[in-house]
Amino acid sequence: MNHKRYIFVISLFLILCGTIFGDEVKWLAIGSLHDWFSSAGCEREVGRRHLISDQQDGLRWDAQFPYQDCKAAKGLWIGCRNYYDPLVDKTFGYKVVHIGPRVLNEENEILPVEFKLYGRFDHPTVIVDGIPACNTTYMDMVDEVIDTLKADRMLYNVVNTSIGITITRKIYAFSNQYHDNYFIYDYVFKNTGIYDKEGHRHEQTLQDVVIFFQYRYSPCRETGPYGYYWMPQNTSWGRNTVNDVVGHREPIGEPFRAIFAWKGKHSAWNAPGDCIGEPNIGSEYVAADGRLGAPQFCGVVVIHADKSPHDTTDDIYQPMTTWYIDSDHPRNSGNDQFNEEYMAEEYELMTRGHAPKTHAEEVGDGNADEFGATAGGYSSTQGFGPYTLEPGDSIHIVLAEAVAGLSRKSAVEIGRLWYKWAYEGYTGPFELPDGSTTNDGNEYKNAWVFTGKDSLFETFRRAIANYKSGFNIPQPPPPPDLFVVESGGDRIRLTWSDNAEAWPNFRGYRIYRAIHRPDTFYQLIFECGEGTAHPEIVHEFDDMTALRGFNYYYYITSFDDGSTNDIAPGVPLESSKFYTMTNEPAFLRRPPGLSLEDIRVVPNPYNIRARELQYGAGGPDRIMFLNIPPFCIIRIYTERGDLIKTIVHDDGSGDEAWESVTSSRQLVVSGLYIAHFEVTRDYYDPETGELLYRKGDQTIRKFIIIR
Repeated sequence: MNHKRYIFVISLFLILCGTIFGDEVKWLAIGSLHDWFSSAGCEREVGRRHLISDQQDGLRWDAQFPYQDCKAAKGLWIGCRNYYDPLVDKTFGYKVVHIGPRVLNEENEILPVEFKLYGRFDHPTVIVDGIPACNTTYMDMVDEVIDTLKADRMLYNVVNTSIGITITRKIYAFSNQYHDNYFIYDYVFKNTGIYDKEGHRHEQTLQDVVIFFQYRYSPCRETGPYGYYWMPQNTSWGRNTVNDVVGHREPIGEPFRAIFAWKGKHSAWNAPGDCIGEPNIGSEYVAADGRLGAPQFCGVVVIHADKSPHDTTDDIYQPMTTWYIDSDHPRNSGNDQFNEEYMAEEYELMTRGHAPKTHAEEVGDGNADEFGATAGGYSSTQGFGPYTLEPGDSIHIVLAEAVAGLSRKSAVEIGRLWYKWAYEGYTGPFELPDGSTTNDGNEYKNAWVFTGKDSLFETFRRAIANYKSGFNIPQPPPPPDLFVVESGGDRIRLTWSDNAEAWPNFRGYRIYRAIHRPDTFYQLIFECGEGTAHPEIVHEFDDMTALRGFNYYYYITSFDDGSTNDIAPGVPLESSKFYTMTNEPAFLRRPPGLSLEDIRVVPNPYNIRARELQYGAGGPDRIMFLNIPPFCIIRIYTERGDLIKTIVHDDGSGDEAWESVTSSRQLVVSGLYIAHFEVTRDYYDPETGELLYRKGDQTIRKFIIIR
């Protein structure tokens, strides 16, 4: 199937089925891994907004940076044999109900009951210049605070199904910096007999119940068409995703039972070496710099699976199915809980067992996109069972889903060095992870990318240990519950609350700052507390190093003394940056000028070739009007007198920014422009009482733009 037909099919499917999509969505977004979840019990393809551009949507790591989505779709099927269906008064040889990977029917198949987000504390209030300014405002909507909760967040979800099984899932998220890149899923599948919206029950024993998960991974969005598009379109839905399995062969369960995935080689790669890690080779949307755009490894580890409803010890032989599946398999679309032929075929997929060779072994060293006669690539599966569930019986399954790999900083540094080898003649030496060296830049790149597998496995171990401890991992102090950033004339002032100081072993606060954009690297600019340069605890900091015309973003953390850190003893545990990271810019706001003669246009001329030297990436097309009246209208005209932009300046400051865009959202061309300033109200000097500006006063300034 070519990509145009592929998109058409998905679009048609969403149009036809959209009327039975009514699920609610909530986020877990307080650690480095962010994801959205559906009240339906699983997250189907493009299920959050039903947009094709969301082909990769969710499972974002490191979520601070743009387009880090690794998830294309998930599916959860529940099947059994010889099921009497009271909905149609018929016995089916095989009965299967479906949540995803593309289909969801909430009218008579999947029936959400409860969906709530609990928090150990609510997210802080973050304000920049009077505006709510943190992503938690809409991505961390806590329904109820439970201060005894051991996790930072718990998403609670109950779903009835037309097969008479009720799904209860609890999803836990943590902000401890050594545990913030995984979620723990605690499932209970109970034979309640409830089969419709009205809550009618039909008590029957369910034979050979199988619980079947599908995971369609595609790490990550940044490199494909819905990011910066330096990789082919089919990478977005996982055509070159490689899937692997551990723990299904002798010795069973070693090192654990898990499926995992990464981006493999692609036949369309037209640069030196191969595309492991998908280095940025440039596109019409982004300049080439070699940055590794897909260093993530993602997967799911099994922590516990009941042997039976009456033997709740962990069954190391579960999951019984880990076969990889064509993501475009006919049974992944158009599912029908009353179609006997379809359900028999689905049940066979759910009970296939383990493939003689994993997908990764089949692909080997070849191009992943050339394996198999499919356009959609392959997904991983986990099938648990078969179980016999009498009325009231339940099965308990616990999983952890994680993403890990090279840090963003390492992805940039390693990718840049690879780029020097690939395009600039650099011959090394390159240091490999084991301390040896090579002169092959591609070997260097790949060796570092595949350390992501080790990172993922270490994450799995931490998740398992966390669950088995009863979630008794050490917690960092909570963040300040109020963080306020105020732009000033010669400084940016930050203030915060003191609630974190009641935490045992609290030590102090740290403030980090980014310039231009919030989705970039932050620098530590201030800390206070014992052992720092400012041992006295304070609740106010003035950033005096900010420069006029630049955008600044901040976050504050509280940290402890490191005495409870069981992974890196002595290293302080720190509250998550995502709780207080601002998403609105702060910038210097100078007092108004003393007269119309003081007005300046900066830069003048504006030259596109010097854009990075002017106001940087945060304002590449920015022109500043400085020392202006506190209340005025700025009208911008072309040389021939066409009005192209009107700006109402009414914040009382002496600065106003214009991004070189007309009222019709067009970027202006080279030429001479005229800025007309008209005072809109009388203004008196607050100290002397002298009238500085009279309503109706006017002046103009000419400036030049060179593109």
